[in-house]
Amino acid sequence: MSGWLSPEKVAEVTRALDLSGVFTNGVLGGVLARDRDLDLFGFLVIGVVSGLGGGVIRDTLLQHGTPVALTDYTYIATATAATLLAFVFDLSRHTSGLAFTLLDGAALSVWAVAGAQKTLAAGLGWLPAVLLGTITAVGGGVVRDLLLGRIPRVFGGSPLYATIAALVSVVMVVCSGLGVPTLGILVGVGGGTLLRLAALTWGWMLPNGRDWRPRSTRHRDP
Repeated sequence: MSGWLSPEKVAEVTRALDLSGVFTNGVLGGVLARDRDLDLFGFLVIGVVSGLGGGVIRDTLLQHGTPVALTDYTYIATATAATLLAFVFDLSRHTSGLAFTLLDGAALSVWAVAGAQKTLAAGLGWLPAVLLGTITAVGGGVVRDLLLGRIPRVFGGSPLYATIAALVSVVMVVCSGLGVPTLGILVGVGGGTLLRLAALTWGWMLPNGRDWRPRSTRHRDP
């Protein structure tokens, strides 16, 4: 039966969401490039790196063929179009809206699922799958932030992001191990998107170093 849960259909939906993630992060890269007053070339570099970086890093580490971003031109075209859109129009006001947040959460989750799934398909174990699933989801943003001279947001100071990618990767690995990868895609993408929305709504963040630093109760002599 070729229903909407068939492997072929799921692959199509996953690719569509994957490209939506490329577009979303390309736009976000363009918004940050505008904030730094970069020229058109700077926009394109930051936007394309933001949209494609994680997948390229994953495929390079896997050494299992040419990165998909270099063989499927739709990916480069999508990242470029998103960047040019952010270059022509000031979209900074729209990146905090509900629609963009949901798309960002879905993209994060889809990339984590895709990274974990591709790693398992390459014959690696659960730990590399979780690691590369997380890298796929956040790698482009890390490289983008480093190019802009910013501390990557996955290192703290923002609501849960890399943590959600890791959790979604774990869900995908477990479901694949149980023989129900389709369920892993649905639960991972749906749960990761909702968790990202909740983290942004209520400001959920991991504790930083100062939260765990012991405080001295000794009185200093004048």
